[in-house]
Amino acid sequence: MKLLHTADWHLGHQLHGHDRTYEHARFLDWLLETISARGIDALLIAGDVFDTANPSAASWQLCYRFLARLRARHPRLNVVMVGGNHDSPSKLDAPHELLRAFDLHLVGSVQRCSDGSLDLERLLVPLTNAEGDIEAWCAAVPYLRSADLRLDAALPEGMDRLVEGVRQIYRQVLAAMAARRQPGQALVALGHGYLVSGQLSELSERKVLGGNQHALPLDIFDGADYVALGHLHLAQSLTPAVHYSGSPLPLSLAEQGYRHQVLEVTLAQGRLSAVTPLPVPRTVEMLRLPARAAPLAVVELALQALELPAVPAEQRPFLEVRVLLEQPEPRLRERILAALAHKPVRLARISIQYPGQGGSAADHLGAQQLDELTPEAVFRLCYQRQFDGEPGAELLRCFDQLLSELQEPDA
Repeated sequence: MKLLHTADWHLGHQLHGHDRTYEHARFLDWLLETISARGIDALLIAGDVFDTANPSAASWQLCYRFLARLRARHPRLNVVMVGGNHDSPSKLDAPHELLRAFDLHLVGSVQRCSDGSLDLERLLVPLTNAEGDIEAWCAAVPYLRSADLRLDAALPEGMDRLVEGVRQIYRQVLAAMAARRQPGQALVALGHGYLVSGQLSELSERKVLGGNQHALPLDIFDGADYVALGHLHLAQSLTPAVHYSGSPLPLSLAEQGYRHQVLEVTLAQGRLSAVTPLPVPRTVEMLRLPARAAPLAVVELALQALELPAVPAEQRPFLEVRVLLEQPEPRLRERILAALAHKPVRLARISIQYPGQGGSAADHLGAQQLDELTPEAVFRLCYQRQFDGEPGAELLRCFDQLLSELQEPDA
């Protein structure tokens, strides 16, 4: 049996204000053709289907059109999608019954029965082969928010309540899945979150579950033959059986050099046989010029000499311009746009550096663009300015928890 593991589509994402519908549409075209060409039996999407909790009508249309084409071409293909921290649980769950009628499983949240127990039927999905025989079971667990966790009993000192709450849910789901397992059937777990040793992508990922100090340990997934993860945009393997597929598109200019991909997972005799990366073609290039920040006059000459083929507007490369300034330049953007006049490129960002920056980073906050800073960086800079020092670990933990609660979409 062959599975295709992907995650973090972020439909509706904009790069510094530029629409990316064309790129997402081409990725979904490629994904459909890849499923056909590779003989895939199941498509697994591990969260962050959309970029925001309130996707536009165009984003929903892109998703539904893909699912309709997928089902028309592959009537027996298993499709399992779970929500991520960017997704709204209620909005993903709204079409659940309709999609399930077409054997498309979209799970936005965990739900509970009247007695408070997990509704396991929504979270356990059989994966069948072309003959209709069950070859694997999938634990379709969406991103778990603090409100999803139930820990009534007191925990021993030093144990993290959030981590233990997630562990408890996966333990129940994996145990129920193992109870249904027959000889020759594999167990697959879907998840969305930050695991211990995971490598973050610069500038494009939110901390989840109250901050990365709540990173999930690998033993949460004990018993699964393969773990398909989402959230980290850089593809990475934490163990031979635990993988982040990464995002199929670069979600920040810092991801220019990443190898974006999906993963083809082969199961045989109820066990993991192989994991094969399939690179996703990049339909729109990203440019960061010059390679290092340079004086404005040098940058202008480099931009004027830039030669690019003429392409439609939605296919023009995204450009980050790196400038080294001795002092603020009021006409900076105007001069850069003049150097780029009539060139088929989209100016996404102007990155400014000043030589000899020293002292407290808060002294130079005005020299940085807001979109270059994470919320934690802004908090640190404000603290340095106010108190001339670094915030303590406990204060950072409280800030991360407040930020996580603020960023969670309403259920």
